[in-house]
Amino acid sequence: MKKTIFTGAGVALVTPMYDDGSVNFDKLGELVDYQINGGTDAIIICGTSGESSTLSHEEHTKAIDFTVKKVAGRVPVIAGTGSNDTKYAVELSLEAQKSGVDAFLLVTPYYNKTTQAGLIRHYTYIADRVNLPIIVYNVPSRTGLDIKPETYLELSKHPRIVAAKEANGNISSVAKTAALCGDNLDIYSGNDDQIVPILSLGGKGVISVLSNIMPHETHDICAKFFAGDIEGSRKLQLDFITLIEALFAETSPVPAKAALNLMGFGVGEGRMPLAPMQEKNLAFLKDEMKKHGLIK
Repeated sequence: MKKTIFTGAGVALVTPMYDDGSVNFDKLGELVDYQINGGTDAIIICGTSGESSTLSHEEHTKAIDFTVKKVAGRVPVIAGTGSNDTKYAVELSLEAQKSGVDAFLLVTPYYNKTTQAGLIRHYTYIADRVNLPIIVYNVPSRTGLDIKPETYLELSKHPRIVAAKEANGNISSVAKTAALCGDNLDIYSGNDDQIVPILSLGGKGVISVLSNIMPHETHDICAKFFAGDIEGSRKLQLDFITLIEALFAETSPVPAKAALNLMGFGVGEGRMPLAPMQEKNLAFLKDEMKKHGLIK
């Protein structure tokens, strides 16, 4: 059996920015402390919600290094080091490895839209050249590519490919992956509205956008489930369904950043081509946040 990287709710942390679009490292430090004090089980830095696709190489590596130092071993740090360029993913992963991260989150190659055989080749090439565990990230809505359960089975045979962040929204596919891979592949929900369903299939937790604003509560969804309080876990999942809908009313991390700004964190806006939330969606988000006491 492979070693589990973390159990529970890991936050897909946003990257805070100044008005000029540069990374606000002071604010990043505040967010890290807020998350850990709120019970977050892992920090995922420079993932999709961290706007990795528009961070320069220097910003990307500096954010990872800063986060590792700030966390200081309190929880696992997982670095988003995926790319549609296989060799660049290796380069970025090796730099993150030097910073002292605990694992990598590697999104499927986007735009190139490789085959399932290409996916196996891509991940195997990377896994052969790094020394840390890998979480494969499947998010077809962004990449145009879905990892099939049979492909997961092949990938799970590699000792360093230990987990999947599954955001394809297809519970039947997740169930088949779990059945095929067993203990060779941990599964994390990549969708906040499917935490409990994936836990019920043996999932180890969630890599969460919701955790940005509700770290304690998202942690509790998982903690209650693992403690045998299935009803309590289910109730929390359902209580937050409409808030989760609001957090995904537009492309992440736009709503998450808007929510944090409403809470007074001052994380700035998303970088272009992302745009500020439309008024209608922002009003929906505000209403849901008020219902949960996040703002007045």
